Amino acid sequence: MAVRKGGRRVKTDSRDARDIATNLAYGTCSFVHVPTAEDCAERDYIRMRNDHRQMLKRLKQQINALALRHGFHYENTKWTAVHIKQLRELALSDLERETLDEYLATMQMLSAKIKAFDERIEELSHKLAYEVRVSQLACLCGITRKRATSIITEVCDFNRFPKPSGFAAFVGLTPGEDSSGETVCRTPITKAGNTHVRLEQVEAAQSICRGLIGHKSKAFAARQKGNDSKVIAYADKANERLRRKYYRMIQHGKSRNVAVTAVARELGCFISGMMKDFSPAEAA
Repeated sequence: MAVRKGGRRVKTDSRDARDIATNLAYGTCSFVHVPTAEDCAERDYIRMRNDHRQMLKRLKQQINALALRHGFHYENTKWTAVHIKQLRELALSDLERETLDEYLATMQMLSAKIKAFDERIEELSHKLAYEVRVSQLACLCGITRKRATSIITEVCDFNRFPKPSGFAAFVGLTPGEDSSGETVCRTPITKAGNTHVRLEQVEAAQSICRGLIGHKSKAFAARQKGNDSKVIAYADKANERLRRKYYRMIQHGKSRNVAVTAVARELGCFISGMMKDFSPAEAA
């Protein structure tokens, strides 16, 4: 429906049909990708796993809060066997002890569930529809097979993004704008679009920013093994560039969060490029 001056509502069915016919005739249509039922099922399974992880994170915060209310300050790495042992040895009243024990039991149950979910997702990542693309994405630092499967099932078709910057906008990692007249004002990232992919990219960027330039762990080298040499070379170039970018931004006084977000955005550009340039499934 279109609105003319004076508020008259005008049906545009015939005009829309004419525009569609013109675009079809000249090949200028942009078709919407419809995920398969298999993609939707695996996407929902991974989202369910991530929901459990958020529940576990919230539960740990609640346990920390309870311990702090009773004067327990733990300075070392938390949630190790030593930390949990000290939590169990806290001097509490009977009811408070029962509360903490229930919290810890639920935490262990959720941890076991998430471990089982991860094993199932690892199994799904080896399915014929995902194997090649998952193996390729896993060549990028910070992207495990689970994370690669999550990104692929959320995006499905990377060819719908003509440029890598379009994919970055799709996940909300591009800066917003609040300009007026000749004054240009950039705002923080928009956070529009797919939250799940953005979270995966930011967490992958956190891993990238913790390592040394050019360093490969044994697990990471094992993930790259068996892939085409061109894919590995592309991934190594991306990994080195992203780590150099992070350390350069830190040296210039940027905060860690800003630097990590910038790395996450550029990582998305490399992901898009890899899926469009090297993946036979996408090229088909």
